[in-house]
Amino acid sequence: MSLLPPDPVKAAEYRETVKRIKEGGRETAAAELARIAREVRQSIVRMIDTAKMGHIGGDLSVTDILVTSFYGALSVDPEDPRRPGRDRFVLSKGHCAAALYSTLAHCGFFHTGELATFMAPLSALNGHPNRIKVPGVETNTGALGHGFPVATGCALAARLDGAGWRTVVVLGDGEMQEGSNWEAAMTAAHYELSSLTAVIDRNRLQQGARTEDTKRLEPLAEKWASFGWEVRDVDGHDHLALLDALGPSTTGRPVAVIANTIKGKGVSFMEDRVEWHHKVPNAAQVEAALLELAR
Repeated sequence: MSLLPPDPVKAAEYRETVKRIKEGGRETAAAELARIAREVRQSIVRMIDTAKMGHIGGDLSVTDILVTSFYGALSVDPEDPRRPGRDRFVLSKGHCAAALYSTLAHCGFFHTGELATFMAPLSALNGHPNRIKVPGVETNTGALGHGFPVATGCALAARLDGAGWRTVVVLGDGEMQEGSNWEAAMTAAHYELSSLTAVIDRNRLQQGARTEDTKRLEPLAEKWASFGWEVRDVDGHDHLALLDALGPSTTGRPVAVIANTIKGKGVSFMEDRVEWHHKVPNAAQVEAALLELAR
């Protein structure tokens, strides 16, 4: 299967929106990013309702991070997704593919109509991202603990090639219990990969329980700092704070952004509730969620 074709109309809208965010001042940036995030969250709810499966809680918690990354931090071209000089984005918490697909479609990497096929038989939009099928996906992810090492390899490749592109990787906080991630963190710091930014979606819930009850992560910021990273601890739903945090390294070290989020963000009855890790809303809950997200 070849890559899904881009949507030229949405891609043009994306370029204009990125320009407004960069040139229109902070108030304009905040308003634009909030608008897009609302639209992406609405798409996520519809996708999971249609598919009758997914990971809605983590999708909603990571949305602001994805939207701010693609519209405010990354240099990418939806109509040329494999451009050699592009920035690389890796969603290590690949089970939250609905949020990534919705963001990519809003950018014009492919037509938004494809979102209705999420997890359908033979659909390009699998339950985990697949780079062979979906433009904007750099590597297949979903087996937790793999995406961050791949992103570290991307950053090291840029260093070896003398290239100027950046790599941004988003991890789940439960995923930080995987030892391979700490090996990657140590490697990135050793090679001083300042072009690498790791964002931790710190919603404090994982499948079945709170992270601190499963395997304690705190003090998380101090752990990253001790591994040699430049650490930025922010509100993961504050678009301007995220925009600042996703800026280049100021120390010559890789950057770790601890984005403090709420699982199920934007839908009151889902927020900070562990059962919404992969629960599917019923018809009444879908209607209520969409009403809340339209405000």
